[in-house]
Amino acid sequence: MRLRALLDTDALGLRLLGGEDELDRTVRGVMTTDLKDPSRYLSGGELVLTGLAWRHGAADSEPFVRILAAAGVAALAAGEAELGDIPEDLVLACVRHRLPLFAVHESVAFATITEHVVRQVSGERAGDLAAVVDRHRRMMTSGPAGGGPDVVLDLLGTDLDLRAWVLSPTGRPIAGSKLAGAALPADVSAKLAAEHLAAARTGRRGPHRVLLGTTTYSLFPIRSSGRSAAASRDVRETVLSDWLLAVEADAGDWPAERLDLLQGVTQLIAVERDRRDAARTVRRRLAQEVLELVQTGAAPAEIAARLRVAAPVLLPGLGAAPHWQVVVARVEWDGGEVEGGPVAQSLLEEILVDPLTSGPEHSDRIAVAHTGEEAIALVPLPAVSAEHDGSESGILADSLLEAVRDPLSAGLNDDGRLTLGVSAAVHSAEGLRGALEEARHARRVAAARPGRVCAAGHQELASHVLLLPFVPDDVRRAFTARLLDPLREYDRRHRAELIPTLEAFLDCDGSWTRCATRLHLHVNTLRYRVGRIEQLTGRDLSRLEDKLDFFLALRMS
Repeated sequence: MRLRALLDTDALGLRLLGGEDELDRTVRGVMTTDLKDPSRYLSGGELVLTGLAWRHGAADSEPFVRILAAAGVAALAAGEAELGDIPEDLVLACVRHRLPLFAVHESVAFATITEHVVRQVSGERAGDLAAVVDRHRRMMTSGPAGGGPDVVLDLLGTDLDLRAWVLSPTGRPIAGSKLAGAALPADVSAKLAAEHLAAARTGRRGPHRVLLGTTTYSLFPIRSSGRSAAASRDVRETVLSDWLLAVEADAGDWPAERLDLLQGVTQLIAVERDRRDAARTVRRRLAQEVLELVQTGAAPAEIAARLRVAAPVLLPGLGAAPHWQVVVARVEWDGGEVEGGPVAQSLLEEILVDPLTSGPEHSDRIAVAHTGEEAIALVPLPAVSAEHDGSESGILADSLLEAVRDPLSAGLNDDGRLTLGVSAAVHSAEGLRGALEEARHARRVAAARPGRVCAAGHQELASHVLLLPFVPDDVRRAFTARLLDPLREYDRRHRAELIPTLEAFLDCDGSWTRCATRLHLHVNTLRYRVGRIEQLTGRDLSRLEDKLDFFLALRMS
């Protein structure tokens, strides 16, 4: 569509402030932003909508307009709601760069303009399909009864013969078209999510093409259409919470018209994501209230009263929860410019959902709050758990991250880290304060381990691993060097594999037969290696004390 057609549509409330000679430019899409530098999200031909929140002074207009012009956008439309009249410095900057500028009346919502442009562009380039998309858009915005994103994916299948899925940032299936049939295999979903997060961290624009086996997938990011996401200034603030649209096709062969249509589809699916985020507000508020009571030492009766209010929301139809668990997460970015608390909150809301479940609604029994750099989840266990002590039927730290470790590691890249701690289940409000401290302590144990994504549970707080994270670094280095450096040097010079042999020997509880079988060695060869270990270190592996020293040295190395 042409810019002139927008100006002629009275319902959009657009007033031309400059660029009359450029009204025959073609509009290929629409984008709302309040970023000072939105270049990474621009591909050319967009109508850019802005509320001017990026402008703090007259000097800000020139660089903003220069970025838009360099990206090849069609025009800029500025809302009058924030400042009233459009600043003269912005008008002059647009004139200098030959960028058409519209003023948007304060009574007109940006969503109205966005919907009009998406509908018109899709109509011109995809015929009747756009009308069907628009009908389903209205169904989606009416709520869950409209069918959610599934109806839009079904449309892609019936009209464009495209198999498509909406995935969470960890690869959990949110929706899929009927044409797609069964959900993607879990390993494929995880790999697609990891590829998407890795591409997003490098700043590459979507769609991202991925070849898995003989199948090519095109990945389209689905970003929130809300103002908070538009105001994000760092990709790390949202990369671990964005959904993605995976299409079984090679978008590199597509014409611009089809690419534009798929971008429009992602905007429609973003409506469902925003609705889901809005639904979490109540649960987040409940978690925050309970957390504040627990941390301030409120009376157990007061905490119990708040839990009774929370239970119907978190356990609809099931009544009170006899058990609760606490999970603490922390996301830390190098440099400290990005606040980790909100990121950790979004991650916990996703991670604590069974990775094999599908749909956007399965987080309705998780309440997560964040304070500073830390996120805290209050997880109710249903009545069936009352028959156990909570440790077997609740969340286990060692399995919590198995299905999501690879995608999250890709999203954290080389400058982020996620650590989690999980408490034991508690039976009453009196136990929540201790559970919170237990989860925090377990997270500190996890933080002492290597790796980008680590978790620890309450079970580990009763073993030697509780002590290891708090050994001073200089003591740790001296202790491990004294025992292991002679073996490492011998292995380097002779390729003797003494360190792997020692690890296997201890893991087999000193059993010669089991260890030799595991290492595929003759028992005499194993005895020779163990003898060499004892000779080089002056220790005796038949003594419990020396075995324990070696065990701890390996754990701390």
